[in-house]
Amino acid sequence: MNHELNNEVQINEDSCCSSSSERKSHHSDETKKNLITRLNRVEGQIRGIKGLIEKDTYCDDVITQISAAQAALNGVAKMLLETHMKECVAERIQEGDLEVLDEVLITIQKLMKK
Repeated sequence: MNHELNNEVQINEDSCCSSSSERKSHHSDETKKNLITRLNRVEGQIRGIKGLIEKDTYCDDVITQISAAQAALNGVAKMLLETHMKECVAERIQEGDLEVLDEVLITIQKLMKK
């Protein structure tokens, strides 16, 4: 990799959701805290579901809990998508990177399959 390319990658890594091969997001501390709190709840729900299975809980009750965990995880995905659109995607479009639109459409299609 030549020196010019190295500098370009370094610059991209500093931006939100850069288009380089080592993409990273830069969420506020409040956003990270909210996402982690939500994921901790989902993690607890999953452990609870495992416990229900171990206790031979009635299937319908387990399925209800699985549905609740899926909804909670979808909430995390929606929150991330909103942040991604408002920050990362907007920034990349302003930089002239319209390929990000195809990326977002693919991501939305993946979310809608569920």
